[in-house]
Amino acid sequence: MKGTGRPAVRRAAGPRGAVGFRRTALAGAVLATALGGGAFLVACGAGGQDGAGGAVQGSGPARLSVADSYIPLPPAGGMAAGYLTVRNDGGEQDELLAVSSPGAGSVTMHRSTATTMEHVEKLAVPAHGALQLARGGTHLMIMDWQKSPAVGDELELDLTFARTGTISVKVPVKELTYRPGQQ
Repeated sequence: MKGTGRPAVRRAAGPRGAVGFRRTALAGAVLATALGGGAFLVACGAGGQDGAGGAVQGSGPARLSVADSYIPLPPAGGMAAGYLTVRNDGGEQDELLAVSSPGAGSVTMHRSTATTMEHVEKLAVPAHGALQLARGGTHLMIMDWQKSPAVGDELELDLTFARTGTISVKVPVKELTYRPGQQ
């Protein structure tokens, strides 16, 4: 190859040299795959169940959203109940501390028991879970409406949470017999 201006290329001598090269390359590829997979598991937090040794999947601050909100039409524009679901897709619990409305004098949180209804100061919104305000359970009591509500009206509710802050939602007034998912 002298005088051609090209560098000399070494070729494997015979079939045995080619097989040896393929085995070495295959072994290297297997080793690289095994090491890469192990690094991937470590990076993804493959630790114990308590989360030690890596990040816990789905961790992070509370991420709240409100769904299925409604207010059954109160009789003669008086006191009304309010129902909704607060979903938390985050990794930290939050708490509903207060509810207010520019269209009502007061909004309070209550829990129904077998014999009574009791006022509650705060309600937990679990991580990766939901707080459901529903008939026969935890609910809102809305009093002193600024104008008598009618079916189809919307009332703004401002929900104040310990970590997330305030979320404003428009809640529709529905027929007294309304049941979500049954209409």
